[in-house]
Amino acid sequence: MARIAKAVARTSPLKGGTDLFSDLPEAAPRRPAGKSARAAARVRTGESGYTARDIEVLEGLEPVRRRPGMYIGGTDEKALHHLFAEVIDNSMDEALAGHASFIEVVMEADGFVTVTDNGRGIPVDPHPKFPKKSALEVIMCTLHAGGKFDQNSYKVSGGLHGVGVSVVNALSSKLQLKVWRDGKEHFIEFVHGDAVAPLKVVGEAHGKRGTEVTFLPSREIFRMTEFDWATLAHRLRELAFLNPGLRIVLADQRHAVERREEMRPR
Repeated sequence: MARIAKAVARTSPLKGGTDLFSDLPEAAPRRPAGKSARAAARVRTGESGYTARDIEVLEGLEPVRRRPGMYIGGTDEKALHHLFAEVIDNSMDEALAGHASFIEVVMEADGFVTVTDNGRGIPVDPHPKFPKKSALEVIMCTLHAGGKFDQNSYKVSGGLHGVGVSVVNALSSKLQLKVWRDGKEHFIEFVHGDAVAPLKVVGEAHGKRGTEVTFLPSREIFRMTEFDWATLAHRLRELAFLNPGLRIVLADQRHAVERREEMRPR
């Protein structure tokens, strides 16, 4: 017992002995608050190098052009074909809703791709939230704008997994839209995501209805901009097989002899 009492006396701070942290090195003596101490404090906080001016706010489609990988996974061949998927999904949504029975895809000789359907056509009337712009322009120039967010426009949609046609517009050097609706043919053109001029009526629809999207992926963004026939054909065959009554045509005009294939469910 005497030995235990002596051990406690040596380790107990109440008896003037060393405490349980006696093996740790002693703290360095406090320096006077001089110039070097203030500089060290600034380095520790980093406040002088990170201020409100460093917080950047990107508006419109600029985030897509600045960081395409966040929206389509990169700038490689797979990402390039993601653009086509976004456009064809819009036409497929019209077919799934029972408004379109025909889709044509043309790989143009100049590198453009054109997707045409005979659906209802993208709405062209002024948007309630942006009365100075047509709904079509709002859809093409605004992220997360479309008819798939409410529960009425599309009961079933195949494009809810995507990022929207506005991303296609943002990543295309040029995109042209024709809409046949309300007995009129409407036209608008975009360059690098920005409208060249407001939507305008260019003629009569002559009984035609639907939407035509023609776009050219930006060579400044993508490593390659040539679409692969086999990739597009495979995707369209799948869609034709899964949607009885839908007629899909794929044409390749990039070569001297045009390739053309029509997909119908058997």
